[in-house]
Amino acid sequence: MKTINGQTLKKIFISGSNNLYNFYPEIDALNVFPVPDGDTGMNMNLTLSSGCKEIKNNDSESAYAIAKSFSRGLLMGARGNSGVITSQIFRGFAEGLQNIDELTVKDLSEAFENGVRVAYKAVVKPVEGTILTVIREASALLAEQVRSSMSFEKAFEILIKEAKASLERTPNLLPVLKKAGVIDSGGAGLVKILEGMRSALVGKDVERTLNSAFAQETTITAAGASMEEEEFGYCTEFIMELGPDSVKAPFDEASFTQALSDLGTSLVVVRDEEIVKVHVHTMTPGDALNYAQQFGEFLKLKIENMTEQHHALVSGGEVTVTEDLVKEPENSLERTKNAIIAVSSGAGIDALFKELGVKVIVKGGQTMNPSSEDFLNAIKKANAENIYILPNNSNIVMAANQAKDLVNDIANVYVVPSKTIPQGVSAASMFYEDADGEENFNNMSSALQNVKSGEITFAVRNTEIDGVSVKKDDFIGIFDKSLVTDQSSKVNATTTLLDKMIDEDENSIITILVGQDVTAEEKQQVVDYINEKYPDFDVDLRDGKQPVYSFLIGVE
Repeated sequence: MKTINGQTLKKIFISGSNNLYNFYPEIDALNVFPVPDGDTGMNMNLTLSSGCKEIKNNDSESAYAIAKSFSRGLLMGARGNSGVITSQIFRGFAEGLQNIDELTVKDLSEAFENGVRVAYKAVVKPVEGTILTVIREASALLAEQVRSSMSFEKAFEILIKEAKASLERTPNLLPVLKKAGVIDSGGAGLVKILEGMRSALVGKDVERTLNSAFAQETTITAAGASMEEEEFGYCTEFIMELGPDSVKAPFDEASFTQALSDLGTSLVVVRDEEIVKVHVHTMTPGDALNYAQQFGEFLKLKIENMTEQHHALVSGGEVTVTEDLVKEPENSLERTKNAIIAVSSGAGIDALFKELGVKVIVKGGQTMNPSSEDFLNAIKKANAENIYILPNNSNIVMAANQAKDLVNDIANVYVVPSKTIPQGVSAASMFYEDADGEENFNNMSSALQNVKSGEITFAVRNTEIDGVSVKKDDFIGIFDKSLVTDQSSKVNATTTLLDKMIDEDENSIITILVGQDVTAEEKQQVVDYINEKYPDFDVDLRDGKQPVYSFLIGVE
């Protein structure tokens, strides 16, 4: 094949996306820390899927038109650092094909080189040994060897061979990978994308191989119009594949069912070997999804706004429900001078942020990073002159910044780079409704430096990291990006972590957010320990109801 037009490029993009989809659980497993929140594969998968949705019905024969449309979809759907960087690679790729209807192999090479430039420019402090290194080294070798007589099949052979070699070298460039005994997960995802693209070139288009039990579209008629108002909310359905045990929490159907029943009504849980199907009516669908994802990965999910359906049906209309998640209405809140948007992962954390003046909550966190489009919708809903985004997770900051760059004249958007929930809480406490934009931003950003953040979760594999021997299913404490304790007891792990975080000469405030899995007895044991050992500290202990992390701890 000597040239590629728009429709062929579309097939190549879709095949690459499908191949990533088929392998994303393996990408998730390439996690440095042995914690149940590996989400690189999922983030890249959702990012690529957004791009494919954008080009699915695009019949253009122009390669540039398809690449530009694909890039737009990626930008809007980008999640996590890996997803944002991937979107920037293909953004540069599309820009490199400007006004090209049929690309040659040299055009392909130059487009990938431009993708490298754009991606590196988008990252404030590029780190080698990551997806950036893999795409840079693969594109550089192709640029060195490409010839006008070369076929696209040969070009992708060069790209993939060098990408794999570069991926194997990532642990030598990034010590944290070497310590954990893994290769870079983002780079591994990129290799799967390139392999899927090559498959389409040789006539072997990759299809998605995970089974789906949901129909693509369901029509709801007026039969539902007699529902009582208290039953309204969001009808949330999903099919999830459990495990693997190496990266996901052990599944217990009884406790799983009980946890979801606390979040809503009309609950149905059906398990068939490694597949679980769930139906629940809830006012907080994000909480249900966050909780469920610690046990497996979604094969299909659907959320329906039953209240809106009811209003439409009683007025004689018909509602068609598709796979798309419910979007918040634009500009639904009163216009104000300043507003905060915060990412939150539990009902109790939501309530705390609301108390601190947060105007819009974006559901997300570990295992469920919001997309750039989620932030754009939140910005529109916040409806303020100055808007401050608290990502509250290091893997969400880039998506928030990308959304900021996509905003035109809607608002002055400031991304306060909070990387933990405790940092976000501290930053929100420094917000003043009547302050100027820069003043609020500076005060909130300064507050981040005063917070020590720690977290308790469970180990998903045996390993040794940061000098700590970790056993699968033990409880581990993480502080300042280091794993500091491994205990068979959740309470012992928490008290050990507290002791390592607290300096009695410098600190006086402890904030603890309690997760969904913590019993009343365990919570009381932690309270008793603090009261006895740190009696002079100001302690704020709340039920955060977050999944995955038993305790989120902030010390100031």
